[in-house]
Amino acid sequence: MLICAHLTDLPNLLNKDYNFDHKFIFSKTSDSGLGLTATGIKVNELFIGDISTQYKSGKTVVDVKVDTNSNISTTVTVNELLAGAKTSLSFKIPDQKSGKLDVHYLHDLVAFNSSIGLTPTPLLEFAAAIGSRELSLGAEIGFDSASASFTKYNAGLGFNKHDFSAALMLTDKGETLKASYIHVLNPINGAAVAAEMIHKFNTNENSFTIGSLHNVDPLTMVKTRFSNSGKAAVLCQHQWRPKSFITLSAEYDPKAVSAPPKLGLALALKP
Repeated sequence: MLICAHLTDLPNLLNKDYNFDHKFIFSKTSDSGLGLTATGIKVNELFIGDISTQYKSGKTVVDVKVDTNSNISTTVTVNELLAGAKTSLSFKIPDQKSGKLDVHYLHDLVAFNSSIGLTPTPLLEFAAAIGSRELSLGAEIGFDSASASFTKYNAGLGFNKHDFSAALMLTDKGETLKASYIHVLNPINGAAVAAEMIHKFNTNENSFTIGSLHNVDPLTMVKTRFSNSGKAAVLCQHQWRPKSFITLSAEYDPKAVSAPPKLGLALALKP
């Protein structure tokens, strides 16, 4: 959601890089603006992968991705078509109903995203936010013209300071209330803590997740995560060469007594 665009550190701290499978990423960018990325994930005995390329020329960026199911996804983005605006056209082969046109606009005090499906009965989405670096308010809405029904309507309020950020969001068509908070304890070593609380009105259910981040040294990061369900996770990521990382993740679920702890290994190479 636009309202929480400034809170990117929160989902990064609680979720980013946690992986409990075997994952490999290789990426290479040439001086001519052509980039190549290959990704492979082994889930149990199943291997899933994709190869994507990116070409940049002036204000235009073309992304093409081919996955193991022979799906071809293409996105063409034109930056600064108008001041502060970005337009992108995306489609997937062989899905003839996947075409979509997106328009993004960003200004100092206002931003909006709009999306329309390129079909006779398109899916329409619109999101907008207004505010400053410290305080912002936003909302988003989705409408399916085929069924003449709303697919989503969410709203949120965000507050941001140099050492902490907080947000309150109403999501799932008003059925879920989320409160999020992240605090930087030490900007020198990157030590930070974050918490997210969720309340579901339809079931009167409450849940929470807390996490921490600490840079052991300039090349090594450790994260932890705990939830009210009892799950505990830890992650260690080391940059063993510039822009190349090895990440180890582990998660223990006390309710799954018959299952071993989940372990994951990810290797990202960028020569």
